[in-house]
Amino acid sequence: MTRAIDISLPVHAGMPVYRGNPPVRARRTMTLAREGVTLSEYCLGSHTGTHVDAPIHFIEGGVGIDRLDLACFQGPAWVADLRRVRQGIDRAALSKAGIPRGTRRVLLRTANSRLWHPVRPFRTDFVYLEPDGAEWLVELGVRLVGIDYLSIEGFGMKGAPTHHALLGRGIPILEGLDLARVRPGRYQMSAAPVRWRDADGAPARAVLWQ
Repeated sequence: MTRAIDISLPVHAGMPVYRGNPPVRARRTMTLAREGVTLSEYCLGSHTGTHVDAPIHFIEGGVGIDRLDLACFQGPAWVADLRRVRQGIDRAALSKAGIPRGTRRVLLRTANSRLWHPVRPFRTDFVYLEPDGAEWLVELGVRLVGIDYLSIEGFGMKGAPTHHALLGRGIPILEGLDLARVRPGRYQMSAAPVRWRDADGAPARAVLWQ
């Protein structure tokens, strides 16, 4: 029997968000006791929890979430073990990570995943993807790149070169993954974002199975 592995972060009020992003807020607008139905209002930023970055997030004239090819988010994926990297994941680290040629979806498992167990307040010293690492993945021919923290870019990095390297080629970025209980290797993946018109980012439910 196939076992699905949920690699998404649970969304809730008080959860960590990237510095400067709006916090998550939730309230009941209808209840079973009063109206006979439960209905809630949620307020959150477009890059909250497990989410997808669309090209329009950083690229002038780039497409929004609703215009991305859904095939990017479903199919074989490779979970690469980069847990020994302490700062930026560069070309050299990726070349040693055993990522097979022909891989189209790469998820970077780093030391970041431990920050979700237990959940810690937002950190600025997370492991990120260096611009030359992004270029290496572009050369590999990837269609999607994911990472286990709230941004793939180093904190405070001027000009967002990693985002530009990927989004500028139309490669969506899947951020905010929890890969703590996922062994490196090949999986099937589904991680489609909410179909929000012209959105720069949107939540996704990311799942792996073998």
